[in-house]
Amino acid sequence: MPDKRTHRGPHPADAKLFVPAAVSNLQSAIADFSLLLTKGYAEKSALKLVGDRFSLTARQRLAIMRSACSDEQLISRSKRRVKIADLAGRPIAIDGYNVLITTEAAMSSGVIFKGRDGCFRDLASIHGTYRKVTETIPAVQLIGNFLKEAGATDCLWLLDSPVSNSGRLKTLIGELAEKNNWNWQVELLMSPDAELIKTAHVVASSDSVVL
Repeated sequence: MPDKRTHRGPHPADAKLFVPAAVSNLQSAIADFSLLLTKGYAEKSALKLVGDRFSLTARQRLAIMRSACSDEQLISRSKRRVKIADLAGRPIAIDGYNVLITTEAAMSSGVIFKGRDGCFRDLASIHGTYRKVTETIPAVQLIGNFLKEAGATDCLWLLDSPVSNSGRLKTLIGELAEKNNWNWQVELLMSPDAELIKTAHVVASSDSVVL
């Protein structure tokens, strides 16, 4: 069945899974999961232990997995975090799908989590194919306006070439950049993560592999 969604909004079950009354339980699960990661437990087994203990659904377990991190990861990420005020005069590299999809989800009232490391993450998934949604252009515009106000000198968007429609998204981002006189470059790569890890640019991403 073709994907006909026009928004990157919440899953139908999210209204029950992430109600305010569930927050305390989820926070406790994140704390326990983070503790197990700190002690060296494998992520998969640790998630099962915590998920079973707190009777979490698969979607709640995904939220826990994306929100937690070990103490070592927390310290490392905190040391390397760049403040908005420090973006002025510096180039930035964007983990394209990671940043764009989270922004789209936020703009369409999807569930967004602030992780233990301070990063914001969503529960959206594109399953190998990116579909433009109603929020796509406004999301790119919002990101562009933010970077301009922050004073970033130029921006390099990195998109996963294996994801279907990456070429179309590259064109869309390029056209918006030209229209707004943003000094942007968009590249399609087999593995953006590898480039983001080694670049000297400030990196915008919430991907644990990149962080």
